Amino acid sequence: MLRAISLADAYKYTAKPNPVVGALILKDEIIISEGAHERFGENHAEINAIEAANKQFGKSFESFADLILICTLEPCNHSGKTGPCTKAIIDSGIKRVIIGSEDPNPIVAGKGIDKLIENGINVEVGLCKNLVERQNKFFFFKHKNKRPYLTAKIASSADGKSHKKDGSSTWITCEESRQDVQRVRAKYDAILTGGNTVRDDNPRMNARVNFEVNQPKKILLSNKHDLKKTGNNFFKDTEVQVITETNLKKIISSFQDSEYCSILIEAGPKLVNAFLLNDLIDELIIYQSQDLLGLNGVDWFKKDNTIENLGFKLESSYKIKTDTKYIYKKC
Repeated sequence: MLRAISLADAYKYTAKPNPVVGALILKDEIIISEGAHERFGENHAEINAIEAANKQFGKSFESFADLILICTLEPCNHSGKTGPCTKAIIDSGIKRVIIGSEDPNPIVAGKGIDKLIENGINVEVGLCKNLVERQNKFFFFKHKNKRPYLTAKIASSADGKSHKKDGSSTWITCEESRQDVQRVRAKYDAILTGGNTVRDDNPRMNARVNFEVNQPKKILLSNKHDLKKTGNNFFKDTEVQVITETNLKKIISSFQDSEYCSILIEAGPKLVNAFLLNDLIDELIIYQSQDLLGLNGVDWFKKDNTIENLGFKLESSYKIKTDTKYIYKKC
């Protein structure tokens, strides 16, 4: 199972917003074939492993009934962008399947396992379950909490400031921190921001990385209609979902049936604090520089509105050249 989990991890940037899944087919503890869900919309891990095993038929084994399928997540039993994996498993003749974790998606949950059992397949569930759930934490969170996992990312001066009051532009953090942000963005299904950020900063807000990635979708909270003129970078080469609703809880609830399992919030103090005060943030990432903005700076948080007072606990901190990256999780 650890090998299957490792296989899955290689495709965490291209399988999203689907969960990553790995699969192995064994005969007498010898690996016959491997497979992973490599890209969103393409074959699932079990299908890839079975197709690879077919090439070994008559060479490494004589009957699929002698083989064991190991997969990190419960095989699906419905048709979506691909056909049901349970049918492929049943048709192959495999008689034993070991599953890491049941799929939390109500479309799948338990149905794939039941289908296999109904067709005479010996099924075991729960091997390395915690590792599988941790690997797909956004996916499991979404189906448990009926909303995407929300992370707010901010850049802060040493004295807790966001930007200069006079509107003059300056980088707060170092180049290495900004490169790290690109890798963070690559993990998320969507990036959300507000109209003021698009107007003032004209950000691209995509993941500029040197590996293949399903670019995060863009969500803009704004009732302004002229932002394409001032924020042309944000709207470039992608479709932007513009939301004019102002009730944040209603907005996030509306994503329950979307493909988004995770959303990264990159916005100014007003919108970030609104999410925090509505108890909607699950993780907070702060890149803090050694520089001061002083009296000309705009505070990220009010004195009585500290991270700890809002129920967050520091999970990790480490240096990125001259900056420090802090990761807080909701208690």
